[in-house]
Amino acid sequence: MFFNKKVKRVLDVDRAEEEFEERMEGVELEKNDKPAMIIAAFIVFIPALLLVIGVFVFAIWLFFGRFV
Repeated sequence: MFFNKKVKRVLDVDRAEEEFEERMEGVELEKNDKPAMIIAAFIVFIPALLLVIGVFVFAIWLFFGRFV
């Protein structure tokens, strides 16, 4: 199987979480890491969210708005 390691990781979540905690044990976050992660999340999720909302608004307009 091509993705055997990934399949095992998905099926055995507890072991995967333990391995992740072991890898992250010595990693310390710096002062500006959390704000940077929040800004990066906004940069990624806001355009996707706006696109989904736009699709819904267009569908609603297409079905209900044109008949008025």
